Amino acid sequence: MSDFVTSDSVTARQRMVDGQVRTSDVTDQRVIEAMLTVPRESFVPDDKIAMAYLDLDLEVGANRFLLKPVVVARLLQAAEIRQTDTVLVVGCASGYTAALAAKLAQQVHATDPDAALVARARASLDKLGLGAVSVTSAPVKEGDSAHAPYDVIVLEGATETVPEHLYGQLKEGGRLVGVFATGSVSRATMVTHSHNDFGNRILFDASARVLPGMQRAPEFVF
Repeated sequence: MSDFVTSDSVTARQRMVDGQVRTSDVTDQRVIEAMLTVPRESFVPDDKIAMAYLDLDLEVGANRFLLKPVVVARLLQAAEIRQTDTVLVVGCASGYTAALAAKLAQQVHATDPDAALVARARASLDKLGLGAVSVTSAPVKEGDSAHAPYDVIVLEGATETVPEHLYGQLKEGGRLVGVFATGSVSRATMVTHSHNDFGNRILFDASARVLPGMQRAPEFVF
């Protein structure tokens, strides 16, 4: 991971925001400011730094990826994270989305099943002084019940199954955002908790790598 912020990375970050984020209907100034402030290159392996601001899911571990910047930005905008909110990022990988959420919320908890990625996320967040984020190792589908309920839950990747266990960790009025690949078309979706019920709203078409443990069960063919 890079320990240094260079003028080139600042320029690349500005270009990412201007060319990818702003042009995709992201108008929330707090989200835009977070994208401009958090150095994505700090959350990728050294050999991927040159690719940190490209419009792609970026591999940061064995078959583990950071979501495209524009997908992250649009999910965070849809979630409408308030300064008083507590947020959970599940499958956080190396911690980039958790870092963005920390710029928007009061407290962020993040989980990942990969211990090496958890250690990397903690190191990167510490170097940036983002003490409002705690990262623990846990299976994606389990979330983090110890700190529940949450105002917002963010999936750092796609799910092929309905994450009902995570729904139970939402506060009344809470929102879960992520890429749902439960049907023939993969779509970014927001789930809201209201009056002991959960409603789904499709946000936009999006593709993402499926999070570990969130794959659909294999079907038997006779």
